[in-house]
Amino acid sequence: MNDYVIYLVPALGIIGLIVMAIKSAWVSKQDAGDKNMQELAGYIADGAMAFLKAEWKVLSIFVAIAAALLAYSGTIHEINGKPIHSSWIISISFIIGAVFSATAGYIGMKVATKANVRTTQAARTSLKQALKVSFTGGTVMGLGVAGLAVLGLGGLFIAFLNIFADLGADTVKTAIEVLTGFSLGAESIALFARVGGGIYTKAADVGADLVGKVEAGIPEDDVRNPATIADNVGDNVGDVAGMGADLFGSYVATILATMVLGQEIVVADNFGGMSPILLPMVICGLGILFSIVGTWFVTIKDEKSNVQNALNLGNWSSMLLTVAASYFIVNWMLPETLNLRGYEFTKLNVFFAIVVGTVVGAIMSIVTEYYTAMGKGPVNSIIQQSSTGHATNIIGGLSVGMKSTVIPILTLAGGIMLSYHFAGLYGVAIAAAGMMATTAMQLAIDAFGPIADNAGGIAEMSQLPPEVRERTDNLDAVGNTTAATGKGFAIASAALTSLALFAAFVGIAGIDAIDIYKAPVLAGLFVGGMIPFIFSALCIQAVGKAAMDMVQEVRRQFREIPGIMEYKAKPEYEKCVAISTKASIREMMLPGAIALITPLIVGFIFGPEVLGGLLAGVTVSGVLMGIFQSNAGGAWDNAKKSFEKGVLINGEMFYKKSEPHKASVTGDTVGDPFKDTSGPSMNILIKLMSIVSLVIAPYIAVEGGMKADKSMVNGAKTECCAEMGAGMDMGKCDMDKCMNMTQEECAAYCDSMQCTPEQKEICLKHAKGGECKMDGAHCKKDSGKCAMDEKGGCMEGCEHKCDSKESCEKSCGEKCAAHH
Repeated sequence: MNDYVIYLVPALGIIGLIVMAIKSAWVSKQDAGDKNMQELAGYIADGAMAFLKAEWKVLSIFVAIAAALLAYSGTIHEINGKPIHSSWIISISFIIGAVFSATAGYIGMKVATKANVRTTQAARTSLKQALKVSFTGGTVMGLGVAGLAVLGLGGLFIAFLNIFADLGADTVKTAIEVLTGFSLGAESIALFARVGGGIYTKAADVGADLVGKVEAGIPEDDVRNPATIADNVGDNVGDVAGMGADLFGSYVATILATMVLGQEIVVADNFGGMSPILLPMVICGLGILFSIVGTWFVTIKDEKSNVQNALNLGNWSSMLLTVAASYFIVNWMLPETLNLRGYEFTKLNVFFAIVVGTVVGAIMSIVTEYYTAMGKGPVNSIIQQSSTGHATNIIGGLSVGMKSTVIPILTLAGGIMLSYHFAGLYGVAIAAAGMMATTAMQLAIDAFGPIADNAGGIAEMSQLPPEVRERTDNLDAVGNTTAATGKGFAIASAALTSLALFAAFVGIAGIDAIDIYKAPVLAGLFVGGMIPFIFSALCIQAVGKAAMDMVQEVRRQFREIPGIMEYKAKPEYEKCVAISTKASIREMMLPGAIALITPLIVGFIFGPEVLGGLLAGVTVSGVLMGIFQSNAGGAWDNAKKSFEKGVLINGEMFYKKSEPHKASVTGDTVGDPFKDTSGPSMNILIKLMSIVSLVIAPYIAVEGGMKADKSMVNGAKTECCAEMGAGMDMGKCDMDKCMNMTQEECAAYCDSMQCTPEQKEICLKHAKGGECKMDGAHCKKDSGKCAMDEKGGCMEGCEHKCDSKESCEKSCGEKCAAHH
């Protein structure tokens, strides 16, 4: 069983995809309504597919160029005498990651454009049935994303282990290095999909609102509004396809970060020393199963039932089941104690770190819901301030967004400290993996929102009875909150994942710390802090430009096509769709280029420590900006929606088309690019820059840090104990791994790797208490050569008391002198 656990990971992904296919078939079988409804849904589906095809055409060029560069980098196996464990196959890994990410978005978009009209039809009968159809559509999205991620990661890892099997001790290291290409491909596509989709949806939304609702005085989704189809298309390409690619990338990056750190942990276990690497994949794979179980709890009894409570019940149940299962998985897979970079912890502490990650995710969801849900204090405060005009509404929304950062940041800070306390850097990474384990459920809840929003739009355009729109509005209002909650959850996971990726980068780049006392590092920190601001500005500016084009087109159609307002003429919907498509493809390039190119420029010109400072600045600033913008936009949106049922301000009731409502529409318009374009892109920005840095880390690594430290230790040990194992083929038995093990642990490790008695004897000599005694990084065997110390220095440890590089080379040889 233990030998086959690695195959369990892709198998769990396949199970998720099978259940996804079953649920997708169920959605397709539901009644799609009358001919008019199907025609409107067809416009939306065609527009969404047109956008995806245009986006894929541009991104295919980017993928081809990036893959070629990665293939070239994979042919470089040594820089300045340091080995680089990569391969040209990283380009294939990158392409597969990009294709899987695009496929994840496509799956969500395809089912959403089917589920929207079927939800509308279901809403003609009951709220219960409408929730079932819309949530099942979201479930298809969630299971598709999680299933593809787990299948892709698990399947490729198995393939790479076999491809690089002849590398012996470097097999796992090379496999994981090549696997980073998969994550890079996923996050690259996610960024463009999220930014492009966000620009598309908000350009259409703003244009439809400003001309349709404010100028013409017609409802948001009125069939007479030329931009209404583009608006509904935008919900699919931004909130569904974009979000699908987004969380696919987050999911993959979180698991990969844990694997990168896990491969540094030397353990004697029943899994060939790979239990810390396999653990995050197994937990996330099981999270798919428990997400499926959680979907069974999402149901309501009647029209008066609370939809939000039903979704929360499904969410909490899947999270609790995953945490409970992880306790048994951790106990089964991990040895009693583990050590990462000198920090020792137990397997029970790893479980506690997973609990911390889950609690952090839960608190982030609760806090986000509080700041963005209808009926809560923050949204009510914006409603009250709408009574005195547009400006005070804007002020209220900005203050709510800024205040909403306090508890999440304190929660994240506490989560980072606690998870590190329990299991060091591995604890931080596994906490993020625990948080992301139920991504299938999180995304099902998230994708349900835009499906419900589309359903309401089709109901309005089809002029269905008021009770149908009331049911879809009920679902849509909850969907706004769940969308904001999902974005808060994604930001929290991005913060923890980025820290884990940052730790992996530091280790591979060979730096011990990021010293901000150094002027270049401090400069990098400031530049990093600025990047989320310019990135947000470009995204918001792009929405503004595209919205201006949309406003002009809608005004033109109202002016030049007689009979639109009297329902005698049909608007030219396709022209508005074309405007959003063209603008989003054009404007997404510059923000994407900033995220991809900045780490390359800083890393290769200024080195890894300055790049580390840049990443620190991006992460802190990006997390704050993401929380602020997403929550402010969500609060503005639900403040506007509150007027549909009526709100009480200073003892007087106000409804749609009142002056306070008009002020709330302005706030919602300002918040649209915040919550659906720049805000949710922050988590991809910080992760993508970290992954790019991780990929280039071996090529910009410096001497004297962790990586150099390890190579120097091994070099000293090889020189000090040259006669031990000289000329012997050690196969998979890495004697260096026994360096920090006791004799018993080393013996167990050798047995797990099926070492020969001769290989085992050599390994035991390198373990603690062995003939080749190691004290920290010092080789104590008297060889008459230099002994490397932990800092990588040679002069201090040189037995010949070298006082210069030249004298060290003469006395100790080139290897020792090279480290000066």
